[in-house]
Amino acid sequence: MTRRSDGAVPEPVDPPVVLVTGATGGIGSAVVRAYAARGARLALLARSAGALERLATEVSTAGGEPLVVVADVTDHGAVEAAVEAAVARFGRLDVVVHAAAVVAYGRLTEVPVPVWDRVVTVGVGGAANVARASLRVFERQAGGGRAAGGPAGGGRGGHLVIVGSVLGQVATPYLGSYVTSKFAVRGLARVLQQEARRTPGVHVALVEPGSVDTPIFVLAGSYAGHVGRPPPPVAQATTVASAVLDVIDRNGRGASVGLANPLMRLGFAATPWLYDRLVGPLMRVTGLSRRPVGPNAGNVFEPSEGVVPR
Repeated sequence: MTRRSDGAVPEPVDPPVVLVTGATGGIGSAVVRAYAARGARLALLARSAGALERLATEVSTAGGEPLVVVADVTDHGAVEAAVEAAVARFGRLDVVVHAAAVVAYGRLTEVPVPVWDRVVTVGVGGAANVARASLRVFERQAGGGRAAGGPAGGGRGGHLVIVGSVLGQVATPYLGSYVTSKFAVRGLARVLQQEARRTPGVHVALVEPGSVDTPIFVLAGSYAGHVGRPPPPVAQATTVASAVLDVIDRNGRGASVGLANPLMRLGFAATPWLYDRLVGPLMRVTGLSRRPVGPNAGNVFEPSEGVVPR
């Protein structure tokens, strides 16, 4: 063990306990791998058992300790059970990163009502379920707040990071349900940050990426005639994961990841007439691939394993 400059031997660093939802998705799995490289103890939550088992093997190989939890974030009971299973297995919970999401392309009048509703339920209800379960644990660990029945402060607390989107600040056609969910999630995150002020040691952050190179676009439902794709400029999932870990390390409140994000926000707010004129044609050219596809729900209702857009 390396000694400090004063000759003392530093205390060993206890590996963090981290729960990641949407763990098998692009951003979720990148966060998992980044924490596995730190030797973290990881609870991996997603719908796909096979993909989770493969990811758990990666985590073990990288030096982490995995716990596999097959669950849907829209099931509040399953989410509560997953969080408590992580605490029971590892003794505490330090970080929760909520990255689960689904997408469906198409105009409001084209996307079937159950598909539209499901995208919003996963995005908004899922975020609320994960936040509710994790914050209860963090408040308990902090030893304070009304939920714990005592005075605020003095304990370990924890970090909740919600992965939002720049589409929680700007709008684009063909992604109405997803945009609606991300606008709502942004509001939810701000409320949670306000409420967390009463419990020192509990931190809530919102990380908002722009276009990211992940499978979510290909696996998405589509009622727009073509398979979706991330419009340029496209960031890597590892870049978003780095931003997530950085926010946690510095007790930050959030981060925006994407070169085009500031320009999109400026255009949406300052020149809405121009933004609205351009965003439709740009979305059709850059946000939808040339690969035709029939109407399908993609992975909106079922895990991505075995789901192939038709």
